[in-house]
This record gives sequence, structure tokens and C-alpha cells, in this order.
Amino acid sequence: MTLITTPDVELAVAERYSAGAQAVEAALCCPVDYDPQFLTVIPQEVLDRDYGCGDPSAYLGAGETVLDLGSGGGKIAFIASQVVGETGRVIGVDINDEMLALAANAAPQVAEAVGFANVEFRKGRIQDLRLDVAATEQWLGAHPVDDLASLQAFEAETARQRLDSPLVPDDSVDAVVSNCVLNLVATEAKGELFAEIFRVLRRGGRAIISDIVSDVDVPEHLQADPELWSGCISGAFQEEAFLRAFEDAGFYGVTLAKRDSAPWQVVEGIEFRSVTVVAYKGKQGPCFDHGQAVVLKGPWKAVLDDDAHVYERGVPTAVCAKTFALLCRAPYAGQFELLEPAEPVDPATAPAFACTPPEAPDLTGPAAPARRSVAGLTTAAGDAGSACC
Repeated sequence: MTLITTPDVELAVAERYSAGAQAVEAALCCPVDYDPQFLTVIPQEVLDRDYGCGDPSAYLGAGETVLDLGSGGGKIAFIASQVVGETGRVIGVDINDEMLALAANAAPQVAEAVGFANVEFRKGRIQDLRLDVAATEQWLGAHPVDDLASLQAFEAETARQRLDSPLVPDDSVDAVVSNCVLNLVATEAKGELFAEIFRVLRRGGRAIISDIVSDVDVPEHLQADPELWSGCISGAFQEEAFLRAFEDAGFYGVTLAKRDSAPWQVVEGIEFRSVTVVAYKGKQGPCFDHGQAVVLKGPWKAVLDDDAHVYERGVPTAVCAKTFALLCRAPYAGQFELLEPAEPVDPATAPAFACTPPEAPDLTGPAAPARRSVAGLTTAAGDAGSACC
């Protein structure tokens, strides 16, 4: 059986969502309750043409710079603009001209109603956030591609654009949100999509993604159906694979913030439901010993983090400075007692910290022998200088 390819997916999605921008298509909707205080300023035509499955805006904060992937008619972007406030900023990215026009037409009305303008919409593919598609189209208008030389010139120009003027630069946003869009990307491009989300986030930023997942893998014959792709079915991640995709991209603290117990649709016995996942960027880098430790408060007897560090309830555990900083903030804040050394350690002279090897330990077996003490606090065995955490 021939599986659907990226061009097939993009064509099917473009046709269906172009139609959905002109007239309401109920089949694309997954019922969601939004905070009504944010809806009153949004034009009804935008509300009617919202095809989301969750509310990632509920996890945003004031003053943040937010990127909305697959922003469509702009509903989540306009809600987010009110949440982040006048000091914040929202960037919507979509590839569909009709949806972009709908959002752009509504933006001045929303700005007038809220008293500030902090939303903009850009044309691009969410799995390639370096390429400014509007700028590329403008260049093509002046430089048509009709032979090998012009094709090579086009390739050189797009490479230059990605490098010199990316649509969304590296490390430039605090939060990436998306509402029922990742499933619309072809399977072979999903790895690039998650890599792009990670790239554009600042250290300490987070991805907040609402999407449709399946309880089992979607079979090939369903994946080969363009209508089901554009309907948020065929491209759905299997639920565990969805969470694992965040881990594989380098995120930590991957949290299932919301999971609908009832399926949105059941197709051939496969349950498709809405979930919202929050995942954080910032665990990369070397490990240094600042003499810090943490104590897990409970209620779990022991927990395992994304880097195979084990924390036992009530047991002081030495950690590197980077891990200590991560445990001070979301999503871990409040779960640990944080212990500083009696004498502060100079970061300039701090020694390397031996972090736990990446292999997950057996939590049911005896504890690993203590390697050393830090201010009387033990830490697990490991190789000095490791940067695994």
C-alpha cells in the first residue's frame, strides 16, 4: 500500500482548510470550553472557523512572547494576546492564504477592542520555521524558475533566507502553542517539526501543544486516506509516541496537562481523543558541583526524572547546579526541599559533577553505593565530568 506523502498531505489540508475559512465545517471541530472573557472581542467569523481541540492559551503568562503554530483564523492567537497582555507578543504562523486573510482582517478589530496591538501573522510551514514563505513568493515573482540555472538560484536564495532572515529566529520565543495542527503534518516531517519547536524556544521556554492522539497506532490503510488526514485522524500520534516525541527532541518535564477521558471520534475501533502536553526546554549543558542537594517531599516513594536521576522520598540527594535550577521551577517547583551548602561555591572554580548514567536504574532493587558526600548529603555513583543531565 502506498502511504500518503508530504505533498499529498499538504494539498489535502490546504483544500479542506481553505474551504473551512470560507464556510464552517463542523467535522473539523472538537468541542472545547474557552474562557468566555477572552472571546467577546474576537469577531464571530473567527470564532465560527476555529478548528481546534484544546486550549493551550490557558497555560500562558503575562509578558511572554508566544508563537502559535498553524494559527488559522487567529482565535488562539487573539486569546493569547489578551493573556500575555500589552507587554507580551504573539506571532501566528500558517501556510493557508484564506486563513491568514481571515486572521489579518480581524486583527485591527481585536487590537481596538483590547487597547493594544501585539499580534502579527506570518506565512510559513510549521515544520520549516526558517523559511519566510511570503518573502519567497515575492522573490519568485521577480525570478521565475524555468530552467536549471534559475532553480539553482532559487535554492541559493532560500538557503540565504533561512540563514540571514529566518521567519522565526533561534531562541526567540518563550512559549510555542499549537491547537490540533501537528497531526496535519506528514509522518516523515514530524521529526523536523519537533526540532523546529525546540529550536525557536528560549532556554527555559516551553511547548504547549493541544492535539489529537490515538490509543493504538493508526493502520496504513487509514494513513493512506487524504480525507482522514485533513480531518485530524490519519496523522494522529499514538499517545505514548506523542509524549516520546517531545523527549526525543530534547524536552524535559513532559507533562500531560489535560487528557479527555471520552474519545472525540472512534474509527474502526480506534479511539481518537484530545490531549494537551506541556514540555520544557533547558536541560542541555555541562554539570558542575555547587554543593547543592534536594529532598523529595512525596507522596511518591521514589521518582525518576528524564535523565535517570532517582529521588527517594525524604532522602537528601546531591545534584548538579543545572539540575538544582531545573527543580526550582516548573514543572517541579514545590515538590522538593532545596538545600544550599553552608558555604557558597564559586561557579568559576566549581568542579565537574558526576551525574547518573542515562540507563534507567532498577527502582525495586537496593540503592546504589554512595559515591561521596556533599555537605553530608549523598549522591549516586557516576563518572566524573559527565554532561548527561
